[in-house]
Amino acid sequence: MRLGVAGPVGTGKSSLIATLCQTLSDELRLGVITNDIYTDEDARFLKSAGVLDPERIRPVETGACPHTAIRDDVTANLLAAEDMEADFGPLDLVIIESGGDNLTATFSPALVDAQLFVLDVAGGGDVVRKGGPGIARADLLVINKTDLGQYVGVDVERMTREGREAREGAPVVALSQHDEASIRMLADWLRETLAHYRTGDHTPVDPGPMAPHFHADQDGAGTHAHAHADGTTHSHDRAARAATGQGA
Repeated sequence: MRLGVAGPVGTGKSSLIATLCQTLSDELRLGVITNDIYTDEDARFLKSAGVLDPERIRPVETGACPHTAIRDDVTANLLAAEDMEADFGPLDLVIIESGGDNLTATFSPALVDAQLFVLDVAGGGDVVRKGGPGIARADLLVINKTDLGQYVGVDVERMTREGREAREGAPVVALSQHDEASIRMLADWLRETLAHYRTGDHTPVDPGPMAPHFHADQDGAGTHAHAHADGTTHSHDRAARAATGQGA
């Protein structure tokens, strides 16, 4: 199974992967692919952590915005994962870490079978309410570094609750590297997902871009429709047209 790990810069993706490797390496055959734009820094961090055979940790330098290599053109990551399998297979799990990106970063289902999205409390308790496809539709949302909540003025319980609300009940793990219970929750989620994958009961879901949505004019009052000579009809948003100087 290929597991994607995405999230903004500094949310603790690499540390989370190190924790997973340390927790599961005795029971699962693992490999890790990291993504950075022009460096192999994340791979070097994981190798130095000593949580896995260094040869099983390989970097991909994307040379462009991180999402391009996990969604737009996944070739480099696919080849890296296939090479890992060829060298060390059979593997149970290959973890693919995205470079730090924004709230819209999601993996193509052509690259990963499941994906988790990582936020951290130091980024602000309101981040989870801002939504985005990673938050709303990844297989798992991880709210990381919960032990920092008291120092940055974030109500961790509220942030976690709002994460569940944003995901309509889909799983959320509030994680701290210093809380063994939360690490067990994360590892158990992964074991369960892997078990479903092995039995064919897990289907990769494309979180995709956000679906069309409305902001101020929820009732459509800010839109109007008009027809063309060929009979087709479409709507315009008055506020949007005014903002761009297109008139009524």
